[in-house]
Amino acid sequence: MTEGELRRPTDRTCERCGRQENWDATVESWRIVVNDGERVAGNVYCVHEWDINGQFAPFG
Repeated sequence: MTEGELRRPTDRTCERCGRQENWDATVESWRIVVNDGERVAGNVYCVHEWDINGQFAPFG
């Protein structure tokens, strides 16, 4: 990564329900993480609060 290049998050976790997602560049979309054959989907009714906040530096 070069200086000034935009960094994007590649994984995120909901701070409310624990849902975990990874960025899938092949389809340009977030995908639910699968651990030991189980989807870490959290609560379907949750208004997700992702752990990507002001501490994430988009520029290296």
